[in-house]
Amino acid sequence: MSARRLPALLTRVFLLAFFALVLTGLFVTYPFPSWLVFLPLVLAWVAGIAGGRLASRDLKAARRDAVEVLPPVAGRWSAINSPADRVPSHGVHTYGQTYAIDIVAEKQERQERQAGQEGQGGQDAEGAAEGAAERPAFAWLWPLARRPEAFPAFGAPLFAVADAKVVTAVDTQRDHLSRNSLLGLAYLLLVEGELRGLAGAHRVFGNRVVLDLGDGTYAAYAHVRRGSLQVRAGDTVRAGQRIARCGNSGNSTEPHVHFQLMDHPDLDRARGIPFRWRGIGVPANGEAFTAEGAVSPG
Repeated sequence: MSARRLPALLTRVFLLAFFALVLTGLFVTYPFPSWLVFLPLVLAWVAGIAGGRLASRDLKAARRDAVEVLPPVAGRWSAINSPADRVPSHGVHTYGQTYAIDIVAEKQERQERQAGQEGQGGQDAEGAAEGAAERPAFAWLWPLARRPEAFPAFGAPLFAVADAKVVTAVDTQRDHLSRNSLLGLAYLLLVEGELRGLAGAHRVFGNRVVLDLGDGTYAAYAHVRRGSLQVRAGDTVRAGQRIARCGNSGNSTEPHVHFQLMDHPDLDRARGIPFRWRGIGVPANGEAFTAEGAVSPG
């Protein structure tokens, strides 16, 4: 296990221990002083501080200039959890996420979605082209969850951001319902997210693709749609080539694209590298942008 991942893992373990002790105390009498229930909470706080300091020192030692690549999508999108607003963008340095970005698809015209799906063929591609035209808003009470097909990002094609070699290509995990309601988000943050974190990067990222761009730079795409891969590990791809589709696997509130550059193909060992999308830059949180289509047929 990477030394960078250990503090984050310990933090989750201590938090789960604290919640377990609190729940146990509702039904039985503790065989120890009750104040000891808060010990795991203190240890989680200490582990979190230690992890943050370790990550900061590691980041300074590995600092690199931004690498310019093509955008991984086409059409109209908006950024969330952007490194243009804060670093680390997702609040953690683990799994090479220091400069990661999440993007969600905005309202698309039907002909645009069909153009994006062109060449995939079959009933599944037709279903994706007929998907949602407008992104559903966050629901405070109801519905608790939505099917991934209700979101315009679901099924959107993903493209290689540069000429590269495929290092990792996995698409066997299911696409789950959204977590974009108050109760759904609470479940993700307090239960599902913690369990996925304990299980490791493959459950956090879900279905994923990792590309070797050369010069010690790797591009990772997370939350890929189940069964959508058009490449395999060992394949060589051209910039703009279609490689997969956006899904809702892994630790995800709704169908979206999680993209990052990093210095190692192993997520447990990777450190983040800043990126810049050609013609776009790094969109800030809430900023909408339009990416050009693919330049190479997949």
